[in-house]
Amino acid sequence: MRRMAVFASGTGSNFEAIVRAAHSGQIPAEVVLLVCDRPGAPVVAKAQAAGIPVFVAAPKTFPDKAAYERAVLARLHEKDVTFIALAGYMRLIGPTLLNAYPERIVNIHPSLLPAFPGRNAIARALEAGVKVTGVTIHYVDSGIDSGPIIAQRAVEILEGDTVETLSERIHRVEHVLYPETLARLLKKENPMGITYAKERMF
Repeated sequence: MRRMAVFASGTGSNFEAIVRAAHSGQIPAEVVLLVCDRPGAPVVAKAQAAGIPVFVAAPKTFPDKAAYERAVLARLHEKDVTFIALAGYMRLIGPTLLNAYPERIVNIHPSLLPAFPGRNAIARALEAGVKVTGVTIHYVDSGIDSGPIIAQRAVEILEGDTVETLSERIHRVEHVLYPETLARLLKKENPMGITYAKERMF
């Protein structure tokens, strides 16, 4: 069984969805580590309650980004991690981790990329007046939400939607689509292949 780390910075709702799916056998992997860059983030307590080891450290306490990522990488190696899922991790992944896990780091983003990459994607979709947004899962590269797309699912923007109401519906889709997609990737004989990169599931 594959050994997965989840990186998260916030409340951890996608972390919880991944852990549930792993425990149920939907995802053929064991979540063996949470990496968090924000000490005190709610996701840390959730991981501890689930009995999952945590590496939590503020990057600003390291000399530079590379030093922070080397510390993360050491913990990943200690836990024999072979695959990484970002779940609300609010930092760009640098070359230290990208080179160690080529095409083995995936991310979830609350828009239909390439639309609205980066922060505040839900609010920006509302401000733009688009009728449809959604969820994207993609491989991570050195850019901002620019890696090859693995899967997407659309979410209609309703009249009167607010950031809160739209976020709630997007999160519901995320909590289904991310475990489904991770399961499909990790069940493949070569889960790091690019077969799913052009697939869009609407």
